[in-house]
Amino acid sequence: MNWLSQVIAVTAVAVRSIPQRLGSATVAVIGIAGVVIVFTAVLSIAEGFRAAMRGTGDPQTVIVMRSGSDTEMTSGFSGEHARLITEAPGVERGPGGVHASPELFVIIAVPLKRSGTDANVPLRGLSPIALNVRPQVRINEGRMFQPGTSEIVVGRAASRQFSNLSVGSTVRSGKTSWQVVGIFDAAGSVAESELWCDARVLQSLYQRGNSYQSVYLRLESADALQKLKDALTTDPRLNVTVIREPDYYAQQSQVLQSIIRTIGTGIAVLMGLGAIFGAVNTMYSAVAGRTREIATLRALGFGRSPVVVSVLVESLVLSLVGGAIGGLLAWAAFDGYQTATMNWQSFSQVAFAFAVTPALLMQGLTYAAIMGLFGGLLPAIRAARLPVVTALRQL
Repeated sequence: MNWLSQVIAVTAVAVRSIPQRLGSATVAVIGIAGVVIVFTAVLSIAEGFRAAMRGTGDPQTVIVMRSGSDTEMTSGFSGEHARLITEAPGVERGPGGVHASPELFVIIAVPLKRSGTDANVPLRGLSPIALNVRPQVRINEGRMFQPGTSEIVVGRAASRQFSNLSVGSTVRSGKTSWQVVGIFDAAGSVAESELWCDARVLQSLYQRGNSYQSVYLRLESADALQKLKDALTTDPRLNVTVIREPDYYAQQSQVLQSIIRTIGTGIAVLMGLGAIFGAVNTMYSAVAGRTREIATLRALGFGRSPVVVSVLVESLVLSLVGGAIGGLLAWAAFDGYQTATMNWQSFSQVAFAFAVTPALLMQGLTYAAIMGLFGGLLPAIRAARLPVVTALRQL
C-alpha cells in the first residue's frame, strides 16, 4: 500500500472516531472558538475605524493647512491667506462662486448616551457653501444652519452616540447654547461624528479674529491637484501643504489602528497559548483512546508518518470547526455595532461601527488552524513513537 493510501485510510478512521470522544473534542472546539471571537472582535474595532476614516472624503476634494501641520488642530492662518487659497487656479467654480470653505475646528464636551460621561466632540465652523465642497453630504432631517446664528447641524453617527443631538434639542458649551436644526448623512464617513456651525460665529465665540485652520477646496477635476499645489506652494505669501481629503483621513487612522492591532494581537496570542494547551490535552486523550487501533495499523504495515498526519488532521478539523463557530458568532454579535472612540491625533471622539470583514474572518480561521496544528504536533509525535508490541498487549 503506498504512502498516500495509508494517509487517507488512517485519517478517515481518525476523523470518523471523533464522535466517540465528543466531550474532549467539544472542549477543544469551544476553547479555539473563544480565542477567535476575541481576536475577531478586537480587530474589528480597527477595521471599523479604518473604514470610517478611509471612507471619508472625495479624491476631488483637498485640504489646505499650514505647512508642517499633521492635523487641523495644529494648523492656522489668517483670513487674508485663506482668501488667497480660495482664489488659486484649479478650484471648481459654480453659480454661487468658488467651491472653497475656510474652516475652524474646535472640541466641545457632549455627554455620551450610554454612560452620561462627557466626550470630546468636534465642532466645525464652515462657510455656507461647504455642501458644494462636500457633495456626498445630505441633510436628512431638518435643514442647514442659518449663517450668523448659533444653529448647528450634526452628523448621523454623532446623533446616535451623544446626548441632546436630535433636531430641536439644545447643546450647551460654556456660555453658548447651540440649537440643533438638522442631521446630515455623509455615507458613513468620519464627518458624521462632527457638529457643524457657521465659521464666523465660531470665530467670535472663541475669539479667533479673522483666522482659520484649514481650507477645503473642490477641484475642477480629479487631476487638477498638481496645478493647485504648484500655485499654492510657489506663492511666496503662503506656507501651506495640500493633501487630498481621503489621504488626510487615512493618515489620521494610523495611530489608533496600530494601538488596537498591537493590543488585540497580544491578547489573542496569550489566549491562543491556552487554547493550544487545551488542544494538546484533547489530542493526547485521542491518542490514548486510539492506542489499540494505532498498534493494529502499525502491525499491519502502516508507517509512522501516516499516523502523524492523521493526528494532525484530526486536530486541524477540530480547530477549523472552532474557528468557524467563533467567526460566525463574532460576526453576529459585533458586525455593525455602533460605538465611539478617541482619535489620538485630533483628541476627539469618532463614532463608527465594528466591521467584521471577510478578510478578518479568514485571519481568524488561519489563526485557528495554526493553534490546531501546534496543539496536535506533540500528540502526533507520541502516536508515531508508540511501541507496537507494548500497545498490542492491551488488545
